[in-house]
Amino acid sequence: MVDAARARKIADRIQRIVAEMLERRIKDPRLGFVTVTDARLTNDLRDATVYYTVFGPEEEKAGTAAALESAKGVIRSEVGRQTGLRHTPSLTFVLDEVQQNAQHIEELLAQARQSDAEVARAASTATPAGEADPYKTPREYDEDEHGV
Repeated sequence: MVDAARARKIADRIQRIVAEMLERRIKDPRLGFVTVTDARLTNDLRDATVYYTVFGPEEEKAGTAAALESAKGVIRSEVGRQTGLRHTPSLTFVLDEVQQNAQHIEELLAQARQSDAEVARAASTATPAGEADPYKTPREYDEDEHGV
């Protein structure tokens, strides 16, 4: 087992290697506009998961996934060569859902803002249900009245 800090450093290195390979060396026409967002490595350095995003429609995402699967061997060889590890980790490519999650959160926030605006509009014209001042005000204490 390797400590988590070393595994994280190697994972960062793998992320840069994969991004560079996709930018410069992999010339598959199915490969869309890809961004490598993260790489995670198990503590035994045997398996690496590379997260990526693709800008474009679903067809382009599917084509990019196929292109990454077909280029996995070349990319893994380069990772092994550049990292100098005894055992080159196996690579798994996973489509990162960050964009979809962020878009969903933005939609929820917009709905909340709209709901807050409607409540504020209703509250601005609202009047109290009872008296204008529902709290009891203390009476003035008159000493002459109590005979003191």
